[in-house]
Amino acid sequence: MTDTTTKAPILDEYASYTGAVRWAILAAVMLGTLMQVVDTSIVNVAIPSMMGNLGVTLDQISWVSTGYIIANVIVLPLTGWLASVFGRKRYLAGSMILFTVASLFCGMAHDLTTLVIFRVLQGAGGAALLSTAQSTMMEVFPPAQMGMVQAIYGIGVMVGPTIGPTLGGWITDNFSWPWIFYINLPLGILATIMTLIFVHDSKYTHRYGGGVDVIGIGFLAIGLGCMQTVLEQGNRENWFESPLICWLSLFSVLGIVLFIIWELRVEHPAVNLRVLKNRSLAVGSFFGAVVGFGLFGGVFILPVFLQNLQHFTAQQSGYAMLPGALATAVVMPIAGRLVSKISARTLTAFGAIGFIISMLMLHTLTMDTSSDQIFWPLVLRGAAMGFLFVPLTLAALTELRGHAIAEGTGLFNLARQLGGSAGIAYLTTFLAHREAFHRAQLVEHINIFNPTALQRLAGLQHFFMNKGFSLPTARAQALTTVDRIIQGQSAILSFEDAFLFIGFCFVVAMPLLLLFKRGVPGAGKPSVNVAE
Repeated sequence: MTDTTTKAPILDEYASYTGAVRWAILAAVMLGTLMQVVDTSIVNVAIPSMMGNLGVTLDQISWVSTGYIIANVIVLPLTGWLASVFGRKRYLAGSMILFTVASLFCGMAHDLTTLVIFRVLQGAGGAALLSTAQSTMMEVFPPAQMGMVQAIYGIGVMVGPTIGPTLGGWITDNFSWPWIFYINLPLGILATIMTLIFVHDSKYTHRYGGGVDVIGIGFLAIGLGCMQTVLEQGNRENWFESPLICWLSLFSVLGIVLFIIWELRVEHPAVNLRVLKNRSLAVGSFFGAVVGFGLFGGVFILPVFLQNLQHFTAQQSGYAMLPGALATAVVMPIAGRLVSKISARTLTAFGAIGFIISMLMLHTLTMDTSSDQIFWPLVLRGAAMGFLFVPLTLAALTELRGHAIAEGTGLFNLARQLGGSAGIAYLTTFLAHREAFHRAQLVEHINIFNPTALQRLAGLQHFFMNKGFSLPTARAQALTTVDRIIQGQSAILSFEDAFLFIGFCFVVAMPLLLLFKRGVPGAGKPSVNVAE
C-alpha cells in the first residue's frame, strides 16, 4: 500500500448538484440523523413502562439501550468502507430502510428477546444516518456553504439527546411505549424516498477491490463491543469486582490492540486508520470525545438530579432542559456564519469557556434550587455547545479529500459516541463514590461533642413529641430525619462535584486546540495523506 497526497483545494462533486437538490439532500439526511440521535435517548424514559409490559427486570431491560449503542459503535468506523463497497446512495438508503423496518418491529415486539434483536438492527442501521450523512454533505455542498450546512446538521446531533427524553416522556404518558418507535416510520419512509431520488453515488464508490477484511472487522467487533458492554453494564456489575467485567475488559483491550495492528498492516483495511495522520482530524476526534463526555454526561446526570432530589417527573425534567436545547438551535446558525470569518480554534475555545462557566454555575446547586435557577446555566451550556460543534467539525474534517472524508467522518463520530458512553458510565460511578465520601464526612459531625448537632436532634425530638409520639419513637424519628438530611446533602454535594469534574475535563483538553492549524477551516490548499 502506498500513500499519496492530494492537494486539490476542493472536490468538484458538488458541481453536479443544483442548489435545490443539495437542500433536498440536507433535509433527507437531517431526518435520518434526527431519528438516530433521538432514539439513543428516547427509550430511557419509557423503560419503566417496558418493564411492566414485558415482565422483565431493570438489568434485563437495560439491554434495549445497550444493544442499540453497541451495534451503533461497532458499525460507525466501518461506514466509510461500507459506503465505498455498496455505493453511498444504496448504503445510505439501505440503512434508512433497515432503521425504519427495525423501528416497526421494535414497536410490535411482545418479548424482550425480539425487542433487543431489532434494537441491535436499529443501531447498525443508525450508524450511516450519523456518519455517512455527514460525509455526504461534506461532498455535495460547496465550501462557502459548509459552515451553515454543518450548523443545520448540528442542530439534530446536539439537540436530539436533549429533546429525546422530553418527547419520550410525552409519548409514553399520552399514548404507550411502542409509539416511541412508530413515530420513526413516516420520517424514515420520507427520508428514504428523498435519498433514492436526489443522492448520487460518490466518485470513490468501489474503491476497495481486495475483498472483505473479515479479520479486521472481527477484531473491531470484539474490541468495541466488549468496551461498550463494560461501559454500559459496569456500574450494575460493580465494575472490576465482577469476573464478567474483568474478562470483557481484557477482551476489549486485546481486540482493539489487535485491530490497530492488523489494520495498519493489511493491504485493504476495513477501517483506514492512516487517515488519523491528519493532525486536525486526530485532535478534533480527541476533543470531540471530550464534547461527547460533557454533552451526554450532562444530559444524563441533570435529569437524575431533578427527578431524584427535586422530585420532577420525566416530562417535567425534559421541559426544564428544553431552553438549553433551544439555545443550541439558535446559536448553531450564528456559529455557522462566524466560522468563515474566525478561526476554528478561537470559536471552539469560546464555546469551551462558555461550557466551563455553565458547569461552574451548576456547581452551586442546593436542595432549594428551582428549575428557574438552572435556566440560565442550561441556556449558557446550550449556547456553548452551539459554538463547539460547528467549528470543531469543520476543523477536523475540511482538510480531508476523496474517500478520506467518509473514513474520517466515521472515526470523528465514533470518538464523540465513545466519549458520551464513557461520560455516562464514569459519572454514574463518580456520583455514587462521591456521595458515600460526603456522607462519611457529614456523619463525623453528628456526635455528642457537637453542640449544634445535639441541639438540632433535641429540637426534632421535641417536635415529634408534640405530635403525640412517645419519647423512644420521637428519638428514632429525629435520628431518621437527620439521616435523611445527611443523605440529601451528600447527594447534592456529589452532583456539584460531577459538574465541576466535567468542567475540569474541558479545561484539561483546551490546550489541544493549539494544535489546530491557524486560519479559517477550509481556507488555502490543505493536503492530507490518503492510503490508496
